[in-house]
Amino acid sequence: MGASAARASPLMMAPLLNVTVTAAAAAFFLVATAALIALATAESPPNLFIDNQSEGRQQFQKLYDCPQCNGNPADAQVEFSYLPRQDKDVNIIVTYSDPSSGAIRTRTVKSKDLSASWVWKDPEDVHRDRTLSLQVPGNLFKQEVRLSESDELSIVPSNPLVSPPMHPAKLQRRMLRKERREQRAAELIHQNKEVENLMQEAAIEQARELDTTTKGRYSIWRKEYENPNSDSTVKLMHDQIIMARAYATIAKARNETFLYDALVKRARENQLVIGEATSDAELQPSALESAKQMGHILATAKDKFYDCIAIARKLRAMLQSTEESLSAQKKKSAFLIQLAAKTVPKPLHCIPLLLTTDYFFHNYEGKEFPNKEKLEDPSLYHYAIFSDNVVATSVVVRSTVVHAKEPEKHVFHIVTDKLNFAAMRMWFLVNPPAGATVQVENVDDFTWLNSSYCPVLRQLESSRMIEYYFKAHQASSLTAGADNLKYRNPKYLSMLNHLRFYLPEVYPKLDKILFLDDDIVVQKDLTPLWSVDLLGRVNGAVETCKESFHRFDKYLNFSNPMISENFDPNACGWAYGMNIFDLKEWKKRNITGIYHYWQDRNEDRTLWKLGTLPPGLITFYNLTHPLEKSWHVLGLGYDPALNQTEIENAAVVHYNGNYKPWLDLAIAKYKSYWSSYVMTESPYLQLCQSGG
Repeated sequence: MGASAARASPLMMAPLLNVTVTAAAAAFFLVATAALIALATAESPPNLFIDNQSEGRQQFQKLYDCPQCNGNPADAQVEFSYLPRQDKDVNIIVTYSDPSSGAIRTRTVKSKDLSASWVWKDPEDVHRDRTLSLQVPGNLFKQEVRLSESDELSIVPSNPLVSPPMHPAKLQRRMLRKERREQRAAELIHQNKEVENLMQEAAIEQARELDTTTKGRYSIWRKEYENPNSDSTVKLMHDQIIMARAYATIAKARNETFLYDALVKRARENQLVIGEATSDAELQPSALESAKQMGHILATAKDKFYDCIAIARKLRAMLQSTEESLSAQKKKSAFLIQLAAKTVPKPLHCIPLLLTTDYFFHNYEGKEFPNKEKLEDPSLYHYAIFSDNVVATSVVVRSTVVHAKEPEKHVFHIVTDKLNFAAMRMWFLVNPPAGATVQVENVDDFTWLNSSYCPVLRQLESSRMIEYYFKAHQASSLTAGADNLKYRNPKYLSMLNHLRFYLPEVYPKLDKILFLDDDIVVQKDLTPLWSVDLLGRVNGAVETCKESFHRFDKYLNFSNPMISENFDPNACGWAYGMNIFDLKEWKKRNITGIYHYWQDRNEDRTLWKLGTLPPGLITFYNLTHPLEKSWHVLGLGYDPALNQTEIENAAVVHYNGNYKPWLDLAIAKYKSYWSSYVMTESPYLQLCQSGG
């Protein structure tokens, strides 16, 4: 009895007993505490069996009260049945030895009759009490393969810690994916072998055709491998000249006449050797020898006169003098460029004279242009060109008609000044564009355009404006007032430049019109522009802002409160030159009235300087629809580094800037785009170019 009690004492101390049974749907632990306490006096350890009758079969597993007993090999083959759910009744069979007679007795208890101390416990929690957990036989980690009634293959895990069995359909898909991966790997290996064979064959063929004849030896010292843009020698000689002048000044101050003369002479000779060269390849053959001789003289001067403070002072004085000279040269250059931009080449001056003479001599003033009925037809494509340059206007019209798909539907409205009116009419009467309609008008015939209606005309009549343009004492020398020279260009005095703000008054019966400057060339059909939806805005134009460039703060004076309070300095600018205008929306929004409002407030030129782009930016602020950049490429009149592909693909190229294509200042590589549309076969042009 004592021995039995001793063996049973561990069970008496444990409140719960874990029983682990394998199940397909769920696994639970059955803990039996109360029954074991009742049998604590048994001589032999009791055996617990779980009777599962709910599944139609009765299977048992011995549950020992000692961990050593659980490893009994005799019980290793016991098959575990599925534990029922907790809501089903389970028979619990307890075997024990009678203490008085020693006989083996059995008692059965229903699970539903157990007290609250009996609990079902999940096998995942077996690690919580390892001393009471049952050891699982090794073969339970194996999987049992069974055939169900439908003869489908299923895998039932024998280990309760293993995940539930895989569905047959899922298993079949996994096998198919594995087969596809293996098949794809085999195909790739086969392809790689084919590619490798092809590469080997190509390499062998190329090796057979390779010409291994020695044509010369490569050497970085050979002349053809020299960098043609290298300028190290040129820079060295320029630096030598600067130092020679510095030492010459010191030599003269110290009465070193011989060294002074040598330095001045050598500096002059080196300057002649350099000439206009900007790279070493442009230098004369004697340049290197001259540099060596200058080096010897400079070494002598350095040994004799070198004084760090004196040299620094002299170089600083030379730098200041050079900066002043550079500033003066820039002003001279600006003046000369503006002067050249104002001038008219002899052929362009000659042509209007000949045309005007023939116009009156041959009585062309009584002749009219054909197709007058098309001038006010809103269903056609109308263009507005305001210019006093006959040749430039002819290039615009000709390039447009050449690329038009239906030239007969295009109408060109040309307005010029009184001086060039006869010449402009004569040119288009003699050289009418194929199929297109042309109208030439004189701006002086617009009687409604007077100083009482137009602020610009009123301002031009003011004494301050007259003084600004015409007084002799105004700064117009080479060095003074060069910043304002561009605004003294005569074009700013012409109403042709401001007529673009009065389009509905000039063409009251039209709905849309395309405005073109006279310094553009058309390279594509422009009719799709009439189909562009401006989204309720008035002006369709290509924006010109790039990062921080060409924004409103470049054109307007944002230090003035009237500008800063009404406009965004970072707003994107756009360009005149090719603009599609919705004249209906123009009238609805009173665009001309907006222009007059701001023009009146800029009488003292404090909001912006002269020109038409700044008031245009203000007038059409938030009323401009951005067009695709390929419609209008600008900069051919000032930027020699434009993208050639963009120029070729542009619908319109614009020579905005001082380097107009008809001037000698024109950028050479851009001139052909314009000159190809000049009517060189015209007798007037031939006569003027020949100097007759």
